[in-house]
Amino acid sequence: MPPPARAPEPEAPRGTALIGKAVTVKGQISSREDLYVDGELDGTLELQEHRVTIGPHGKVQATIRAREVVIVGTVHGNIEASDKIDIRKDAKLVGDIKTARIVIEDGAYFKGSIDIQRPEASRTQAAPKPQMAAAASASVPPQLPLVVNPPDVKR
Repeated sequence: MPPPARAPEPEAPRGTALIGKAVTVKGQISSREDLYVDGELDGTLELQEHRVTIGPHGKVQATIRAREVVIVGTVHGNIEASDKIDIRKDAKLVGDIKTARIVIEDGAYFKGSIDIQRPEASRTQAAPKPQMAAAASASVPPQLPLVVNPPDVKR
């Protein structure tokens, strides 16, 4: 019987900067393109308008700020993503996160707090005006309770 098929490890897409398995970086990194980290990083990572992916061999001890963060390896540090954080099944994350959207796959390890923040554009549309909400609730009649006869009650 052949071994079960494993999902392929994520690869760095073309046009993405790469920190390979044998590379160790200490300090601050800022980038104007997507970044794939499969080595070790200690410091800060700034990719305000781009995606950072921590590969399966990646060991990052840093504060991360990016548009999107995908974690397959290990991260110790706080993360702020303006769009989305994706924590894959083999990932380990210890730190607080702040994002608009989050995915945590079954099997991932996460220890910290989550602060979900809506984008500024949708905040003004999503929040109803207080006067309209009060008027809408005043015009709705109260609901009568639903009464169900228990099965053991005889008529």
